[in-house]
Amino acid sequence: MRHGKKNNHLGRTAPHRAAMLSNMAASLILHKRIETTLAKAKELRKYAEPLITKSKTDDTNNRRVVFSYLQSKEAVKELFGVVAEKVANRPGGYTRIIKLGNRLGDNAEMCLMELVDFNETMLAAASEKAVKTRRSRRGGAKKEGGAVEAAAPAAEETSAEVVEDETPAAPATEESSEEEKAAE
Repeated sequence: MRHGKKNNHLGRTAPHRAAMLSNMAASLILHKRIETTLAKAKELRKYAEPLITKSKTDDTNNRRVVFSYLQSKEAVKELFGVVAEKVANRPGGYTRIIKLGNRLGDNAEMCLMELVDFNETMLAAASEKAVKTRRSRRGGAKKEGGAVEAAAPAAEETSAEVVEDETPAAPATEESSEEEKAAE
């Protein structure tokens, strides 16, 4: 029975699994994104995120601990330099898994695993959403009271400008020309 066993062994012996996760974590840190199977990515997330958390405090002991997992000087240097600087104020969740579909050969679920703060397209999309504001098509105040009538011509001018920007001009009808004469 497998009660309480949370690790996916990925069909490998313990040393093979440790070496594979070490290599994948080093590649993720160096290249900022890797393409792999979904099962491996989920295990890699559990392996790599604690290492990224350790890189936030740059001291000799943390560097030695991370090196014992990664076995790559270049990856450790990149992790404690560039990556740690970008994730300094993030409380966790340093990786993102994007499903890509199934692999043709064996129908395995494939995914793209990436470091969250290094995807420029998603960062640009997030900042674009924050900047975008809602615009109404309505021109302004309605004609009901005496005080509103004074503001009505200005509102009609702004609504006419908005309509010109968004849609082509419609042919004038008799009703619209009568309304314009009455407004003057």
